[in-house]
Amino acid sequence: MPYDIRIAGTDVQFPCEPGQNVLDAALKSGIEMPYSCRKGICGNCAGRVTAGSVECPPPGAAIEAGQHLFCQCLPLENLEIAPETWHRVDPSARKTYTVKVFRNTLAAPDVNVLQLRLPAGQRAKFRAGQYLQVTLPDGSRRSYSMANPPHESDMLQLHIRHVAGGQFTQLVPNLKSGDLLEVQLPFGDVEIHEEATGPLLCVAGGTGFAPVKSLIDDLMKKGARREVTLVWGARTTDGLYLMPAVERWKKSLPGFRFVPAVEDAAGAQAVGGFNGRADEAVRSLFTALADHDAYCCGAPAMVTAVRKACVEDRGLDPHRFHADVFVPGPAA
Repeated sequence: MPYDIRIAGTDVQFPCEPGQNVLDAALKSGIEMPYSCRKGICGNCAGRVTAGSVECPPPGAAIEAGQHLFCQCLPLENLEIAPETWHRVDPSARKTYTVKVFRNTLAAPDVNVLQLRLPAGQRAKFRAGQYLQVTLPDGSRRSYSMANPPHESDMLQLHIRHVAGGQFTQLVPNLKSGDLLEVQLPFGDVEIHEEATGPLLCVAGGTGFAPVKSLIDDLMKKGARREVTLVWGARTTDGLYLMPAVERWKKSLPGFRFVPAVEDAAGAQAVGGFNGRADEAVRSLFTALADHDAYCCGAPAMVTAVRKACVEDRGLDPHRFHADVFVPGPAA
């Protein structure tokens, strides 16, 4: 028999089956709360349980005392919860498409940029910063952020880093024009809110640049006048694999600042960037971030380090730190 879950301060409630986590139950009922990885690592879905008890494994992300990760919580009885935010969505809005490979480019020694075309006359609906899932022949799925902005809705651009032994990434270099893939979208609730006007800090690690590109292209399309600082972290300059996009923002976005954070000293000097990690670059660039919003995307360790630099070391409001964590392996 399902448990009843109610959102505190409202009359909104939804069922949760035994063994089902709170986030999945909410999404199934058309209630969307902040989330990204769905694996207990990014911390985006953290919220409070104000009545009732839950079973939760130890959190894999830094969260506030008294919070739980809703993607990991299993109800033990009826609950009342207090998510950071929530809104209603149409569960049928997520669509499955058979897409065709249009172009496959080796953008760096370990990164392919994959351009996919939707069937003629079809358009994908998504928000900047969201991701899709690719269905593999065995039925498993892999998640990749969309690098194109929402107004380029007849195509999908993916930035795919080669992962040793990766079930999908080992196939990507051999994909050719005309090959078909099955994708489902959209997923994720990490976005830059349109009503925000303060300075924006974007931090990308490697192919975490993909959703950042979608976000900044979307801001440019909407004529936003926010100050934007982009820190792109890479081990060598090869990791800065799509500089034409950055050069376009430099020309078209007032108040845009780009700081490559390159761990290789010679590479950092060659591009006039910061020599070190992305979190170290953030500390070097800012003495305070209290008036900022921050968006960070990349590997779990990088996101954790940047979160600490922003929130603990530079005074960013933790509720204004938005993270999209790239977790390898099958989609949750």
